[in-house]
Amino acid sequence: MSTAAPQYGHGLVGVAIGIPYPFEAQRYRTPSSLRNRVACYVWYVARRLPGHDAVRGEAIEVRIADTSVRAFPDESIAAAAIASGTRVLARSLKYHRPRTFFCFEGHCSGCLVRLSGVPNLRACQAPCSAGAEVSGQNAFPSAEVDLLGAVDFLFSRGMDHHTLMTGSSVLNKLANKVVRQLSGLGKLPGRAATELPEVAVRAVDVCVIGGGPAGLAAATATARAGRSTVLIDDQLRPGGSLRTDPRTGRQDAEASWSAALAAGVEVLARSTAIGYFPEDAGGVLAVSAPDRLYRVRATSWIWATGGYPVNLPFPDNDRPGVLAARAVGRLLVDHGILGGDKVCIVEVPEMAADATALASALYEAGAEVVRIALANATGTRGRSWVSALDTPSGKVECDLVAVAGIPAPASEGPRQQGCQVLLDPAAGGFRVVVDDQGRTTTHGVWACGDVTGYLGPTAAADDGMRVGANVVAAR
Repeated sequence: MSTAAPQYGHGLVGVAIGIPYPFEAQRYRTPSSLRNRVACYVWYVARRLPGHDAVRGEAIEVRIADTSVRAFPDESIAAAAIASGTRVLARSLKYHRPRTFFCFEGHCSGCLVRLSGVPNLRACQAPCSAGAEVSGQNAFPSAEVDLLGAVDFLFSRGMDHHTLMTGSSVLNKLANKVVRQLSGLGKLPGRAATELPEVAVRAVDVCVIGGGPAGLAAATATARAGRSTVLIDDQLRPGGSLRTDPRTGRQDAEASWSAALAAGVEVLARSTAIGYFPEDAGGVLAVSAPDRLYRVRATSWIWATGGYPVNLPFPDNDRPGVLAARAVGRLLVDHGILGGDKVCIVEVPEMAADATALASALYEAGAEVVRIALANATGTRGRSWVSALDTPSGKVECDLVAVAGIPAPASEGPRQQGCQVLLDPAAGGFRVVVDDQGRTTTHGVWACGDVTGYLGPTAAADDGMRVGANVVAAR
């Protein structure tokens, strides 16, 4: 690895593109590219790294797009799909453009699939199970090869179906009928539900929403002090950004989760806080779990919902193969999957440290890495998957683009409880306003971690522990 000054232009594999920002460019080459400096592009499929075999468990078989795929119970359908070479999972509603994973956290809707007869499930939040049948949606005959994608070419300047063929009422009715058949998302479930889910009630001292580094630390602190604590997390396994950062990783996430359980925290995993209702007996938080609905009441609330991975504004940034840097990190450090052989990291200066950590980890795993400032990313190339990134200095061939933008604070829940938020671009967006103790502007409601502005996994954990201790001291 070299840490030379920024180089403008690129004639060799892996040379960094000039960066008009005050952070140092780096170049990363694999050992093979150090021996052979001729630029040679080979199409690459994501691969599993052998170092994670010990934690994967016994392999199972699932079917994705009518193909048998090797998977593991501890991973998501999306992780199994990308490891097997399945890349396009769905098509956009109107123009049938290819869609696939972006965030790997269930927030972008790019990987909605039909799973065992149920439509519109998030592949990145659906665990693999033996015999599962996964298929794409909104495509014919398949998501990978969709003949309906011709709409995108035929109406390259846009299509307004309300004014389509309006010269004739007969043709207009026919056009609208066809448009209705082509649009929409998914088909009805193969089997109708026969019963409503169970409703459970929880009344606790402390409710922590978010199971990332801040939430786990806060919940552990309150539970150790004897407060009855429930923690709500919407991911497959708690840990949040700990599972996306090479400086922390799966081991730290599992340790933090185990510490919370040992302290007596009740963890509601794969559960989403869907709404707060202040009019119900002092306030009720509705939580949707896989098998039931929880009605949660608490004396103190701690919002630790973290931040959303965001895309950055450059042309054709919605092309499959453009992933959030956190998603690339999650694949690598949590699932042991190297998402690409040649990776371009498009970054903003505020995320330089995170981009450096990811680039180093990708390099160590065997990838060639090029870091490019957002101002120098002028577009992507490729059809159903990215094949190159355009820059003012020329084309950089790649098979994966990792976008490192400032995560946007997930502040919708606190706003439902009346907490003040403030638009702060340097913090990623609308952050929750807190005092030096972690109190929000609503009595009994606290916030910590990235929802108050981006901190990063380690600092977020420290903040969560501090705020958890303050909650205990305040009672």
